[in-house]
Amino acid sequence: MTRVMPFSDAAIAEAAALIRDGEPVAIATETVYGLAADATNTQAVARIYAAKGRPSFNPLIVHVPDLAAASAIGEFSSEALDLAQRHWPGPLTLVVPLQPGAAVASLVTAGLPTIALRVPGHRAIQALLRATGRPLAAPSANASGSISPTRADHVLKSLEGRIPLVVDDGPTERGLESTIVAATGGPIRLLRPGPIEVDAVTSQRGHLEAPGQMQSHYAPSKPLRTGVERAAGDEFLIGFGPITGDVSLSASGDLVEAAVRLFDLLHFADESSKARIAVAPVPANGLGAAINDRLRRAAR
Repeated sequence: MTRVMPFSDAAIAEAAALIRDGEPVAIATETVYGLAADATNTQAVARIYAAKGRPSFNPLIVHVPDLAAASAIGEFSSEALDLAQRHWPGPLTLVVPLQPGAAVASLVTAGLPTIALRVPGHRAIQALLRATGRPLAAPSANASGSISPTRADHVLKSLEGRIPLVVDDGPTERGLESTIVAATGGPIRLLRPGPIEVDAVTSQRGHLEAPGQMQSHYAPSKPLRTGVERAAGDEFLIGFGPITGDVSLSASGDLVEAAVRLFDLLHFADESSKARIAVAPVPANGLGAAINDRLRRAAR
């Protein structure tokens, strides 16, 4: 059975005790709910993979409370340091070379010589980081490949009975996973678009370097079609701007509002009586690039 506790000192104390015992717990971040476990404990990290049904070749993001803690694990070039100082705490993940002898489980990096690090800007996971005093591996708190969770009930939808605790701190603020960039030598490379726009070249490498790069990801259980202006009779239409649909990402065409509502409405559409899901066109500029990235992977 999975317990749900509203965010409080008692909930953080309970979550920290479970983390120290090697268990994963779900907790709110500013992006989506994360499934957090002690990144220094191989068995704890393995329990994340087991709960999610996640391929072990897919690396995990490690969350730390501040830049000093990140620097103890990863090697920061001047470019990486500049990005960290400008955007942390916040929804930016930096992939940097792993420090020799860094105390993280090899499962976290999937055997790669790099590590994905983030300093989150949300009170719940920051409280947990400080209560445990340990770096926390924390991918999205959902079954691997399914729609990311922006509410506690989304976590329960796919992980009920697989994890001991969810710390509920309401709906997430950003609604999309973090931007991921690689700073491993040479130009800064964009691995996954997200809430923060970064001046970086799009990575052309064919292998996985960070979470969220698998071609099929963020997917509902129903077939999904994008760029739709008029839905078929068996489709639930998620609108945007002038296309109203059954629900709308943003009637005013606000991309920030659309990003916040995206996964919430995909969950809602997935639970509707319609056999398929359709989504109206969303502009690809700015935050729209991240929204379209998630929709493209969800539609595969």
